[in-house]
Amino acid sequence: MTHRETGRPGFSRRMSKDEINACPMEGWTGPVSVVRTEDELATAMDKLADHTLLGFDTETRPAYIKGQTYLPSLLQLASATDVFIFQFKHLGLAKPLRDLLADPAIIKTGVGLKYDHRELAKISPFKAAGFVDLGDRAKEAGILNHGLRGLAAVLLGFRISKGAQTSNWAKDVLTPQQVQYAATDAWVGRKLYLALTKEPS
Repeated sequence: MTHRETGRPGFSRRMSKDEINACPMEGWTGPVSVVRTEDELATAMDKLADHTLLGFDTETRPAYIKGQTYLPSLLQLASATDVFIFQFKHLGLAKPLRDLLADPAIIKTGVGLKYDHRELAKISPFKAAGFVDLGDRAKEAGILNHGLRGLAAVLLGFRISKGAQTSNWAKDVLTPQQVQYAATDAWVGRKLYLALTKEPS
């Protein structure tokens, strides 16, 4: 029996907003490091060095005036044990990060990756490799919800908060709510990859 034949929301039809909102809320509860200095960057890269699967996301300050745009403010990477939030305001897209993003041996997984690649390359050029877009994987699996929040509800049975989505990600010091939101998006991307590929965590 295929998923589509079971009649499950998300497979036979898109899971609705109300159905998603009825799911329990979950978020990342492990260690989060906001990386702002060269020493913190070196520590983060050491901790990420042994991991070959990372949840990936970026955050950009929202623009409310027509024609106004901003470069990404944050890059989030989630391993099995930690989440790191890199603030471009302090580091830029540093070479160790560019090298990681260009490493085909390290899977980086999230949603809407082509846009993220294009915007990150405006900060500093790199050749993206090793990326897996969850939206593409969802389509291949016959899932009709392709966004991060919908996929979490369909595959993991919970919803993630969108409360800080339109906050100012370019702030010098992030709020606890922003840190939690940003960390959760990267964490759930990794969990969704494992669910879609049915690999052990």
